[in-house]
Amino acid sequence: MANTAREIDDESALERLVLGHRVRHARKRANLTLAELGKRVNKPAPYLSQLENGKVEPKLRLVNDIAGVLEAEVAELLDPAPPDRRAELEIELVRAQADPRYQALGLSELRPSAKLTDEVLEHLVALYRNLPPAGDGGAEGIRRQRATDRARLANLELRNEMRECSNYFADIEQEARRALDAVDYLGEGPISERLLTDLAAHYGFTVERVKGMPRTARSVTDTRRRIIYIPQRDDLKVRAARSIVLQTLGHFALDHKETHNFAEYLRQRVESNYFTGAVLAPETPAVDFLRTEKEGHDLSIEDLKERFYISYEMAAHRFTNLATRHLDIPVHFLRTDPDGVITKAYENDGIQFPQDGDGALEGERVSRRWGARQAWNSSDTFLLHYQYSTTDNGEYWCVTYIENVTDRTPFALTLGTRAEFAKYFRGGETIRHFMAREQDSQPEPALMDKWADVAWPSAAERSFVLTALPPAGREFTPFPGVDLIDVYKFLDRQS
Repeated sequence: MANTAREIDDESALERLVLGHRVRHARKRANLTLAELGKRVNKPAPYLSQLENGKVEPKLRLVNDIAGVLEAEVAELLDPAPPDRRAELEIELVRAQADPRYQALGLSELRPSAKLTDEVLEHLVALYRNLPPAGDGGAEGIRRQRATDRARLANLELRNEMRECSNYFADIEQEARRALDAVDYLGEGPISERLLTDLAAHYGFTVERVKGMPRTARSVTDTRRRIIYIPQRDDLKVRAARSIVLQTLGHFALDHKETHNFAEYLRQRVESNYFTGAVLAPETPAVDFLRTEKEGHDLSIEDLKERFYISYEMAAHRFTNLATRHLDIPVHFLRTDPDGVITKAYENDGIQFPQDGDGALEGERVSRRWGARQAWNSSDTFLLHYQYSTTDNGEYWCVTYIENVTDRTPFALTLGTRAEFAKYFRGGETIRHFMAREQDSQPEPALMDKWADVAWPSAAERSFVLTALPPAGREFTPFPGVDLIDVYKFLDRQS
């Protein structure tokens, strides 16, 4: 194993670590194992392993012997520069963990083992380089940055995994199928409240509706008495209750454990939500329905919603689970606020979402020409907004639905695909077409010159914390979370 962060506290320790990496690099190039090299230089393999991990400092004579066996120059082994990008990243990670700012985060030590991919190391090192400077915001500033970086990195890694499997989780589909079979689901239509009660009993729970639920909890489960508490009927309607109960049952059905790791917490939330969708819109009847609709060139998230009595958002998510796997249609999904700021996103159709320097999407704002923002211009937000958008990497079609909930900020839900697949969807014949290339989204220079030094907006309150933070790797702006181009256009209209 490489040196711990506590051991890298002086230049000699860092030099040993670089030397070890260079020896390992040369040994692998020569196709020798530690044992084979040890026999030739008369040193045991464990000692050479410690040497390669920077834990011992060899004598010059041994360095000469190793160089001779590996057909390398001594100067090559003693070069202070890492031998390759991987070694540079591993060394940087160790150096990062010795930094007081990093140690102030209170994280356990992470050793740069072979289990860490190059991509993960790149992200970790980038996050370290974007830690606030010492004294910038103090401990609270570091904690805020830590929370932001963890969220961005965890979301990015999980989204990459979802893309690789086309957002289809076969093991969760199988568990949902077993549960439905156990309660004699007939294989068609919505899940009734009776079936929901039977499902809870299948996993050993009862459901009780009560008054006085904690405001910050959707449900509370007593794991000893095996009771799931949810709000009474006046506070929680049947459709929402089904989702909440199933999201809770999903954690137990999928054998989730209590965790203090944000990435694992996020994964559990995604998996329990997936389980909920797989129960409420079961795979077999949902796929049969969607295939029929595809044959008729009339696919609609709205119809999937009504078919299984689920929310539009769940129907859109469920469509992303099944569309690529069973319909051979790549898709993208967006949930955005009224200003186009991303709170959820998924894609496997090649569309390029706006992202920060590390590839994270949350808190970024989509182009004002995308359907996710154009839909807000409609005077009737109950209508579905269909449009084609020509971007730098191709043409896409999408449908956007505005969700107005009385006790929450409204948001837009967008489901889209490449233009060639639009023919299978209701609304695919729309003539609404926007040019949304990068050059089409640039503000007019005259507008910028006129208002850039004049406008002083006051940012609106945000329900999503990342919208008020500068994206990782970018400089802080005077008005974070404010769309300055919209502000400039507003001032231009007033003048």
